Amino acid sequence: MSRRWVLNASPVIILAKINHAWLFKKLADEVIMPQAVAEEINVGPPHDNAVSLLKKGYFQIIDEFNILPEIIAWDLGKGETAVLSYVYANPKWTAILDDGLARKCAKSFLLSVKGTLGIVLLAKKHGIIPSASDVLHGLKQVDYRIDDKVIEKALWKTVGEAWKS
Repeated sequence: MSRRWVLNASPVIILAKINHAWLFKKLADEVIMPQAVAEEINVGPPHDNAVSLLKKGYFQIIDEFNILPEIIAWDLGKGETAVLSYVYANPKWTAILDDGLARKCAKSFLLSVKGTLGIVLLAKKHGIIPSASDVLHGLKQVDYRIDDKVIEKALWKTVGEAWKS
Protein backbone atom coordinates (compact mmCIF):
# COMPACT_ATOMS: atom_id res chain seq x y z
CA MET A 1 0.00 0.00 0.00
CA SER A 2 1.44 3.33 -0.99
CA ARG A 3 1.67 6.25 1.41
CA ARG A 4 0.57 9.60 -0.02
CA TRP A 5 0.70 12.57 2.31
CA VAL A 6 -0.64 16.11 2.10
CA LEU A 7 1.34 18.31 4.48
CA ASN A 8 0.09 21.11 6.68
CA ALA A 9 2.40 23.79 8.06
CA SER A 10 2.79 22.85 11.73
CA PRO A 11 4.29 19.35 11.27
CA VAL A 12 6.67 20.71 8.63
CA ILE A 13 7.73 23.70 10.74
CA ILE A 14 8.26 21.74 13.96
CA LEU A 15 10.14 18.84 12.34
CA ALA A 16 12.24 21.27 10.29
CA LYS A 17 13.27 23.03 13.53
CA ILE A 18 15.13 19.88 14.58
CA ASN A 19 16.26 19.01 11.04
CA HIS A 20 13.88 16.06 10.69
CA ALA A 21 11.62 17.23 7.84
CA TRP A 22 13.35 14.55 5.76
CA LEU A 23 11.15 12.01 7.57
CA PHE A 24 8.21 12.94 5.33
CA LYS A 25 9.99 11.88 2.17
CA LYS A 26 11.65 8.88 3.81
CA LEU A 27 8.35 7.49 5.08
CA ALA A 28 5.92 8.39 2.28
CA ASP A 29 5.91 7.46 -1.39
CA GLU A 30 4.45 10.84 -2.36
CA VAL A 31 4.43 14.11 -0.43
CA ILE A 32 2.66 17.28 -1.53
CA MET A 33 1.83 20.63 0.02
CA PRO A 34 -1.00 22.97 -0.95
CA GLN A 35 0.01 26.50 -1.96
CA ALA A 36 -1.94 27.88 1.02
CA VAL A 37 0.31 25.88 3.37
CA ALA A 38 3.46 27.07 1.61
CA GLU A 39 2.24 30.66 2.02
CA GLU A 40 1.75 30.13 5.77
CA ILE A 41 5.27 28.74 6.12
CA ASN A 42 6.80 31.52 4.02
CA VAL A 43 5.50 34.11 6.51
CA GLY A 44 8.11 32.78 8.95
CA PRO A 45 11.56 34.31 9.41
CA PRO A 46 13.87 33.92 6.39
CA HIS A 47 16.37 31.84 8.38
CA ASP A 48 13.67 29.35 9.48
CA ASN A 49 14.46 25.80 8.34
CA ALA A 50 10.97 25.23 6.89
CA VAL A 51 11.19 28.45 4.86
CA SER A 52 14.62 27.38 3.60
CA LEU A 53 13.26 24.00 2.51
CA LEU A 54 10.50 25.69 0.50
CA LYS A 55 12.97 28.06 -1.16
CA LYS A 56 15.06 25.05 -2.19
CA GLY A 57 11.98 23.39 -3.74
CA TYR A 58 12.11 20.50 -1.27
CA PHE A 59 8.33 19.95 -1.35
CA GLN A 60 6.03 19.66 -4.35
CA ILE A 61 3.54 22.53 -4.13
CA ILE A 62 0.06 22.09 -5.59
CA ASP A 63 -2.40 24.88 -6.18
CA GLU A 64 -5.17 23.75 -8.47
CA PHE A 65 -7.97 21.91 -6.71
CA ASN A 66 -11.39 22.74 -5.29
CA ILE A 67 -11.74 24.02 -1.75
CA LEU A 68 -14.90 22.35 -0.49
CA PRO A 69 -17.72 24.33 1.17
CA GLU A 70 -18.19 21.43 3.62
CA ILE A 71 -14.65 21.98 4.89
CA ILE A 72 -14.86 25.79 4.74
CA ALA A 73 -17.85 25.56 7.11
CA TRP A 74 -15.47 24.37 9.84
CA ASP A 75 -13.74 27.78 9.81
CA LEU A 76 -10.23 26.34 9.90
CA GLY A 77 -7.11 28.11 8.70
CA LYS A 78 -6.47 28.31 4.95
CA GLY A 79 -3.79 25.62 5.15
CA GLU A 80 -5.89 23.11 7.07
CA THR A 81 -8.86 23.80 4.78
CA ALA A 82 -6.72 23.18 1.68
CA VAL A 83 -5.17 19.99 3.11
CA LEU A 84 -8.51 18.52 4.12
CA SER A 85 -10.24 19.56 0.88
CA TYR A 86 -7.54 17.77 -1.09
CA VAL A 87 -7.80 14.59 1.00
CA TYR A 88 -11.60 14.70 0.81
CA ALA A 89 -11.37 14.78 -2.99
CA ASN A 90 -8.51 12.23 -3.06
CA PRO A 91 -9.30 9.59 -0.42
CA LYS A 92 -6.09 7.60 -0.99
CA TRP A 93 -4.14 10.50 0.52
CA THR A 94 -3.54 11.21 4.22
CA ALA A 95 -3.69 14.63 5.83
CA ILE A 96 -0.60 15.38 7.92
CA LEU A 97 -1.65 17.94 10.52
CA ASP A 98 -1.66 18.58 14.26
CA ASP A 99 -4.44 21.14 14.81
CA GLY A 100 -7.12 19.69 17.08
CA LEU A 101 -10.13 21.18 15.31
CA ALA A 102 -8.77 20.17 11.90
CA ARG A 103 -8.29 16.61 13.17
CA LYS A 104 -11.88 16.62 14.44
CA CYS A 105 -13.05 17.83 11.03
CA ALA A 106 -11.06 15.06 9.32
CA LYS A 107 -12.65 12.44 11.58
CA SER A 108 -16.13 13.78 10.87
CA PHE A 109 -15.54 13.18 7.14
CA LEU A 110 -13.74 9.87 7.79
CA LEU A 111 -10.53 11.25 6.28
CA SER A 112 -7.17 9.67 6.92
CA VAL A 113 -5.07 11.86 9.21
CA LYS A 114 -1.70 11.60 10.93
CA GLY A 115 0.16 14.09 13.09
CA THR A 116 3.74 14.82 14.04
CA LEU A 117 3.66 12.26 16.86
CA GLY A 118 2.45 9.61 14.42
CA ILE A 119 5.23 10.47 11.96
CA VAL A 120 7.89 10.06 14.66
CA LEU A 121 6.42 6.76 15.87
CA LEU A 122 6.20 5.44 12.31
CA ALA A 123 9.85 6.37 11.74
CA LYS A 124 10.84 4.40 14.83
CA LYS A 125 8.71 1.39 13.83
CA HIS A 126 10.46 1.31 10.45
CA GLY A 127 13.92 1.63 12.01
CA ILE A 128 14.56 5.01 10.40
CA ILE A 129 15.34 6.65 13.73
CA PRO A 130 16.96 4.89 16.70
CA SER A 131 14.76 6.53 19.35
CA ALA A 132 11.34 8.13 19.06
CA SER A 133 11.72 9.43 22.60
CA ASP A 134 14.90 11.36 21.70
CA VAL A 135 13.23 12.97 18.68
CA LEU A 136 10.16 13.88 20.75
CA HIS A 137 12.37 15.43 23.44
CA GLY A 138 14.01 17.48 20.70
CA LEU A 139 10.59 18.58 19.48
CA LYS A 140 9.49 19.57 23.00
CA GLN A 141 12.61 21.75 23.27
CA VAL A 142 11.52 23.74 20.21
CA ASP A 143 7.97 24.27 21.52
CA TYR A 144 6.11 21.22 20.20
CA ARG A 145 2.90 21.40 22.19
CA ILE A 146 1.57 18.02 23.16
CA ASP A 147 0.71 16.61 26.55
CA ASP A 148 3.40 14.42 28.11
CA LYS A 149 0.79 11.81 29.03
CA VAL A 150 -0.22 11.49 25.37
CA ILE A 151 3.42 11.01 24.39
CA GLU A 152 4.03 8.55 27.23
CA LYS A 153 1.05 6.36 26.28
CA ALA A 154 1.76 6.45 22.52
CA LEU A 155 5.47 5.72 22.94
CA TRP A 156 4.91 2.72 25.17
CA LYS A 157 1.94 1.30 23.25
CA THR A 158 3.42 1.82 19.77
CA VAL A 159 7.18 1.34 20.05
CA GLY A 160 7.76 0.13 23.62
CA GLU A 161 9.77 3.19 24.69
CA ALA A 162 9.51 4.94 28.01
CA TRP A 163 8.99 8.70 28.27
CA LYS A 164 10.87 10.72 30.83
CA SER A 165 9.54 14.27 30.91
